[in-house]
Amino acid sequence: MARKLAQSTLEKYRTRLEEERQRLTELIDEAAQALEQARQTEASAERSPDPGNAEAGSMKFEYEKELSMQQNAIDLLHKVEHALERIESGEYGVCESCGQDIPTARLDVLPYATFCVNCASRR
Repeated sequence: MARKLAQSTLEKYRTRLEEERQRLTELIDEAAQALEQARQTEASAERSPDPGNAEAGSMKFEYEKELSMQQNAIDLLHKVEHALERIESGEYGVCESCGQDIPTARLDVLPYATFCVNCASRR
């Protein structure tokens, strides 16, 4: 049977998750702006006389890097929001796979964890 986390413990994790959600939202917004700037720069490079030059390749790399960083932040934001939903539903701290408790040491490191260490290692 899964343990019931104390309300103060749940509030601690809720606060951390909400702060992380805010940080990620800001990061995603900043990345979207950087992507737009990179896209515009890349588009102007395509109109330049030599779009195959090293500068154009560098701009494409920067664009792809920003896109990857934004996607990683979006994926992490979804995990954070899912964890917040689990707090609301009373399922937080319980492994989604085996139903065992997720150790608080794991939640301290990854407050958005939804799998115990054993189940996470099998994925």
